[in-house]
Amino acid sequence: MPVIVVEVMPKAELLDPQGKAVAGALQRLGRSAFSGVRVGKRFELHVDGPVTDALLADAQDVAETLLANLVIEDVVSVRELEDVEA
Repeated sequence: MPVIVVEVMPKAELLDPQGKAVAGALQRLGRSAFSGVRVGKRFELHVDGPVTDALLADAQDVAETLLANLVIEDVVSVRELEDVEA
């Protein structure tokens, strides 16, 4: 079954408390190579039939109207997931 993946991230200019918490935990664990973390959301939309350009456009619209709060988040990608195992 084809899957469309939608990725949503907080807007770059806004604080990301979850990302700050993860970054702090990484530092406490001695993982100093990571200088920052941003936490986002991933949605997987399972579809019946082939993924067409029209369906991707519809998924983009769904992402912008339902999945993301565009005041504080950006839709960073809407794409078909390749090589999905059942």
